[in-house]
Amino acid sequence: MTIDLRSDTLTRPTDAMRKAMAEAEVGDDVYGEDPSVIALQERVAAMFGKEDALFTPTGSMANVLAVASLVQPGQEVLCEASAHIARAELGAHGALTGLTMRTWRAPRGQIDQVAVEAMFAPDMGPLFVRTAAVSVENTHNFAGGAVLPLDSLESLRTWATSVGVGVHLDGARIWNAHVATGVPLASYGACVDVVSVCLSKGLGAPVGSLVVGTADAIAEARVRRKRMGGGMRQVGILAAAGLHALDAHVDRLADDHANAKLLAEACGVDPASVETNIVVVPRDDAGEFVAGAREGGVLISPVGPRAVRLVTHLDVSREDAETAAKVLSRL
Repeated sequence: MTIDLRSDTLTRPTDAMRKAMAEAEVGDDVYGEDPSVIALQERVAAMFGKEDALFTPTGSMANVLAVASLVQPGQEVLCEASAHIARAELGAHGALTGLTMRTWRAPRGQIDQVAVEAMFAPDMGPLFVRTAAVSVENTHNFAGGAVLPLDSLESLRTWATSVGVGVHLDGARIWNAHVATGVPLASYGACVDVVSVCLSKGLGAPVGSLVVGTADAIAEARVRRKRMGGGMRQVGILAAAGLHALDAHVDRLADDHANAKLLAEACGVDPASVETNIVVVPRDDAGEFVAGAREGGVLISPVGPRAVRLVTHLDVSREDAETAAKVLSRL
C-alpha cells in the first residue's frame, strides 16, 4: 500500500459524496439555472458574510477573477513573495488581466504591514503604477500551512480602507485556518473585499472553487469567467460534491492537523510549528529523501533542493500517518 502525502488535492470522493453527486438536481449554469450551484453559491456567500459567490472550476481561475475585481489593467497588486498568486499560477494575472505585481518577503508568509505601507503607491496619474490591492494567503501554502492572525488581517483592512486599497484573500485553505483557530469564517470575510475558497483540497471534493464578494464584483466575475472559457452547463453534479463537503468534511480537518504534527515529530520538526495540515522538512538531501520515502511506500514532494513537503488529508488515516511516521523517522 502507498501512502500519498504529496498534496491534499489527491483526495478521492467518498461513497457518500459520490451518492450526493449522482442525485444532484441540475440545470444550465450559464443561464444561472442550476439549483445545486445556486445553493452552493448562496451558502458560501453567507458563511463569509458576503453578498454573492461564483462557482469556478479551479482555484487559479477563482484567484484571477477575484484579483481582477479589484485591480484594473496597468495597476498593481502587492503580495508576499511566496504567495500562490505570485509563484504557482504561471503568471496568469499579468498574462490574462494586465496587472502588475510587487512583493514583500516575510517569515512564514505573514503580513509585513510596515513593508506594505512603504510599498504603497497612490494614484499619481501618468507618472507611476498605482497600488490597487493587497493580496494575502490564509493558510499560506509555501509557508507550511501557516495561519495569518486575525489581528494582522484586521489591521491591514483598517489601513487599506484609509488609503482606498482593496484586499484580496486567497483562502484556498481558509477552512483549515478556521478549524485550527476557531475564528469564524465571517470574521475573515469582514477583513477583505473578495475571497477565493477551494473545495478540492482539504474538503475532499473532486473539483471546484468559489469567488466570494459583493454582488457587483461577482457579476463582473461571471462575465470574465465566461470569457476565460469557464462557463459550465449542468455543473450541479460538482456543486453537490461541494455541498456535501461543507456538511461532512470541515470539522474533520482537525484530524489532518493532528496527523501533520505526528509526521512533523517523526521528521525532527517541532510539532508546535505546524499549525494545520502541511509540514515542510528542511533536508539538504531532499531528492534522496523523497526517493527513500518512495521505496518505503510513502510519497512526498520536494520543494526545492533543500526541503520536502508532507500534506495530510482526507485519504490519510491515523493508521496511515503512524505508518508513514515510522518510514520517515527511519530515513
